[in-house]
Amino acid sequence: MFKKILIANRGEIAARITATCRELGVGSVAVHSAADSSSLHVRLADEAVNLGDGPSSENYLAQDKIIRAALDTGAEAIHPGYGFLAENAAFARAVAEAGLTFIGPSADAISAMGEKVTARELAIASQVPLAPGSDGAITSAEQIHAFGAEHGFPILVKASAGGGGRGMRRINSPADIDDALESAVREAESAFGNGEVYLERYLTNARHVEVQVFADSHGNAVYFGDRDCSVQRRHQKLIEEAPAPGLSDSLRRDMGEAAVRLAREVGYTGAGTVEFLVEGERFYFLEMNTRIQVEHPVTEMVQNIDLIAEQLRVAAGEPLSVTESGRPAQGVAIEARINAEDISGGRFIPTPGLITTIEAPTGEGLRFDAGYESGDEMQPYYDSLIGKLIAWGPDRDAAIARLREALDAMTVDGVRTTIPAAKLILDHPDFREVRFNTLWLESTVEFPEDVDDLDDTLARNEVEVSGRFYTIPFFHDVVPGAIPLAVGGAPAQPETGGTRNRNGGGRRKAKKKAFDGQITSPMQGTIIKATAEEGQNVSAGDVLFVLEAMKMENPITAPVDGTIGQVLATVGDSLAAGTLLTTLTAAEARS
Repeated sequence: MFKKILIANRGEIAARITATCRELGVGSVAVHSAADSSSLHVRLADEAVNLGDGPSSENYLAQDKIIRAALDTGAEAIHPGYGFLAENAAFARAVAEAGLTFIGPSADAISAMGEKVTARELAIASQVPLAPGSDGAITSAEQIHAFGAEHGFPILVKASAGGGGRGMRRINSPADIDDALESAVREAESAFGNGEVYLERYLTNARHVEVQVFADSHGNAVYFGDRDCSVQRRHQKLIEEAPAPGLSDSLRRDMGEAAVRLAREVGYTGAGTVEFLVEGERFYFLEMNTRIQVEHPVTEMVQNIDLIAEQLRVAAGEPLSVTESGRPAQGVAIEARINAEDISGGRFIPTPGLITTIEAPTGEGLRFDAGYESGDEMQPYYDSLIGKLIAWGPDRDAAIARLREALDAMTVDGVRTTIPAAKLILDHPDFREVRFNTLWLESTVEFPEDVDDLDDTLARNEVEVSGRFYTIPFFHDVVPGAIPLAVGGAPAQPETGGTRNRNGGGRRKAKKKAFDGQITSPMQGTIIKATAEEGQNVSAGDVLFVLEAMKMENPITAPVDGTIGQVLATVGDSLAAGTLLTTLTAAEARS
């Protein structure tokens, strides 16, 4: 086993890896940007190296700096976590060339499975079923038109080097092709440094089921059960569970064996996940993630295994602790990702800012993998994941009940979160009866325009005095379609104008201020697309700008029909929350 490793990541996964290192007696080295100097993963590690200021490309993605930090601190190996450099073949190769161990598969395996076109060819060689897709990468809208004419719509355009929903766009009709291709390529280049994309026929009634595989250097390759990750927005997961509910034993076995065949075909070592789309008793290869997954805790809880520890042992040359596939799951585990996002209207807009309080429930069958603690700043430069709340139960109903109760008991103050969305999902009869697919959340679940309608806890602008509740109103200008931001970037609670019934009663609706003609930035971020032009007539809902914040593209739309005034923002501008982008004279005002 290693004496010391460097963790080339941040947030909850870096904290999670550090915890296992401590249990195994392995020293841990954190790396961090200047902005992350006081973050949780830095505080937990035995040592920390500051990689400098600037965007991620100058620190968390700076391969030379990370390898130098490992060498300077005496680390023997580097664990990449997920995201950033986790699936970067060049980084894995550079780590090995520096005399260090990369805790993951070989560079060749990463390259083969990371290039989704090559991965499809390997799946064919492994006799793993595939959904219809393009023959290689595509470069033009004309190719998408031709694919749609042959296979129909909807279609997914996907980043060849992608993962985590980045560089992926759904095309519902020919009218969507140009914008979807441009957006997917742009995001792929930003996230992975590779703008190559390909096409897949989108299955409209499929579930997203993945199989956890593991292989060592002694010839062992196994699968540790499956997970369902169908509850998604923007192709990014919100709720995951193990085992995937409602699957036949034969389907589980066939998927697991197919995943192992694929791992063997590519000469895989370490932890990996093979993702499938499932319709009825049929399954289709989606992609292979050559890293640990965000949702790995649900597998750990039903398989009674520490997958991070297994990664370290395999990388150190030891054999797998379990060498037989298909161990039955013990109970059910369900995970809710707690992200700093405002779910109002189903928009899931990032909400960076100061997290004043995080209190997660503890007890039997509960686990919280945290990336932040009370008093930490949720930076706008990184993803929105605060942590993951996981519940175990002897059966699915018990796991759902335990997670639902835990969500009620969890407190996060200072930023809005996806906790209300997780409650909605768990309470929905479709979820409880396994009547969902990858489109279900965005097409079926209704999110109120005011997220406070879902919140059965004390609002931040209410106080309790002698058992009675009083409202202390905030006075914020509210622009339709924008998120009102308070000090520190946290969303402000709307003025309620009355008291709150603690037993679940409603409260009076806030009256939004009439649109004042100003289009402002709803959060700190960078303009990556600007379509608004002075004098242009637009309709309500038209996209005027696209703002990138917390690794998400956020469209800024016209709240009313009207005419654009002077445009004050251009592509590349980094803006503070509330910055004036343009003005809009409402059509009613023109007449």
